[in-house]
Parts: sequence; structure tokens; C-alpha cells
Amino acid sequence: MFAALLTTLALGAAFALALRHAERRLRAARRAITVDAIDALLPQTQCGQCGYGGCRPYAEALARGEAELNRCPPGGMAGVRALANLLGREPRPIDPACGREKAPAVALIDEDVCIGCTKCIQACPVDAIVGASKQMHTVVDELCTGCELCVPACPVDCIAMVAAPGAAREQRPARPGSAQGERV
Repeated sequence: MFAALLTTLALGAAFALALRHAERRLRAARRAITVDAIDALLPQTQCGQCGYGGCRPYAEALARGEAELNRCPPGGMAGVRALANLLGREPRPIDPACGREKAPAVALIDEDVCIGCTKCIQACPVDAIVGASKQMHTVVDELCTGCELCVPACPVDCIAMVAAPGAAREQRPARPGSAQGERV
């Protein structure tokens, strides 16, 4: 009788340890999927307006429950609603301390004013600006996320934010010195 009791206790303890181990692994797997799912909903501007170093660190903080889901102005209210739906939380208006929701934009460098200082290149988190020292720089529209980090970095104020190209790929006005409008 005593042996049967010990065997039952040992089996119970073994099952408890196995279940605990499996639960930890499942929780870690769920968390990784959640971070990826959250990150996929973020706009990938890498602007830091949320107070984190980019979209992935913000997604990780959201997954840990350490961040509010209304801290991403580039994602707008549509992004807040998508995050709230994924995380099972109530949507709240964009936190004004993080900025305000705006239409998507891309940077445009006035090539006649650019002095080639490379400060905008250094500030760009997605390598959307190309150029060399003391040479004119330009923005690769397809890579620009509209984060605006290049604007304050420019010492000659030659960078403007313009409406991002729409799905119809609208014609942009001609730049001074160019023969025709540039397709975006």
C-alpha cells in the first residue's frame, strides 16, 4: 500500500513538472508570435515617436504589457484599433504627447540648397537617403517611411515633407532644373 502511494506521488510530481515545462515553452512561443503579430501591425516608420527605438521595441513592450497601444501617431487610429483587436484591449485616442496622426508623407530634398553634409543620411533610420559628402543628396521614395527624423538634422532646411505617393502613383511637380515631373 505504501509503495503504491509513493508511486502515485512520484507519477503526480513527474506529470506536474512536465506540465510546468510545457506551459513555459507554450507561453514563450505565444509571446514570440504575439510580438511578430504586433510588429506586423505597426507602420515600420522607425520614427521613435512612441518613445521606443523603433517599431520592434515598441511591439515587444506592448507584448509584455508595458506600453499603451495608443502611442503610434504614424499608425493612426486604424493602427490603434488593429492593436486593440489583437491584444483584446480597448482602443484609446492617440496620445498627444507622442504627436498627432497625419497623412503619410515622404521627404523631399531641395537639390539646389543641399550642401551634402550627410546629417540627413545619418539621421535616416531606414537608409532612404543617398548621397556622398559635399554632394547633393536625394531620397528614395520607395524606402522613405515619412518619419521626419531627417528634417531637424538638416542645417540648411532643404528637406520638406510632401504627401506620400498614392496607389495611383501620382505625378510629382517638376523640380527646379529638371525637364519634367518625376514619377513617384
